[in-house]
Amino acid sequence: MAETMPAAAVPTDFGRSLRACLRCSLVKTFEQFLEAGCENCDFFVMERDKDRVLECTTHNFSGVIALMHPDASWVARYQRIGKFVPGCYAVHVAEPMSEELQTLCEDRGKKYIPRHTLNTA
Repeated sequence: MAETMPAAAVPTDFGRSLRACLRCSLVKTFEQFLEAGCENCDFFVMERDKDRVLECTTHNFSGVIALMHPDASWVARYQRIGKFVPGCYAVHVAEPMSEELQTLCEDRGKKYIPRHTLNTA
């Protein structure tokens, strides 16, 4: 039997408090990012830092994908989220990540795929 990946928390509210991580597009509430950060981007260190959550996430996204088996999902491959933890992900994130955060990703050896340019056709 395949080993189970730890999953990100499912959003507890689907209202205005939803945000998407600018790097991986994981969707959770502001409070969930504040409490646990991003399971894919722990190097952003969002826990207990409201300003950091606002800097690393956005409310400006569209669509939500519920991803249970990233390694076996054609949608995950298409969206380039197949290496991330199971969870809810934005289909399209409408703003780019700051240069400062892009540099942090590079310094940590984490690839940044600009999500504001995907699926715009």
